Amino acid sequence: MTEPPLLLPEAKEDVANAFLWYEHQTMGLGMEFMRCVETALLAIQRTPLIYPIALDSYRRSLVRRFPFAIFFEFEATLNCCVVYSVFHCSQDPDKWRSRLPT
Repeated sequence: MTEPPLLLPEAKEDVANAFLWYEHQTMGLGMEFMRCVETALLAIQRTPLIYPIALDSYRRSLVRRFPFAIFFEFEATLNCCVVYSVFHCSQDPDKWRSRLPT
């Protein structure tokens, strides 16, 4: 097992914005979204290398029940995953790609 995933500020903002949006739609739905994201992050922490590579060394995990994908990279030197984006799948993919280090 690796260290807990490290969410970059932009990824934290993605989660916070989605939480607020879902909670505004239906009371409690935002909390269900949070539970599903936390479940996905725990699975990433347990076995990060089982997820498919989306681009170069960046991997993708889908969030159960919600149209979101978590884009991350396993950093062997840190023994953890760095999460770059918690991305709504209907958005332009260039948005999450623009967050990757050059």
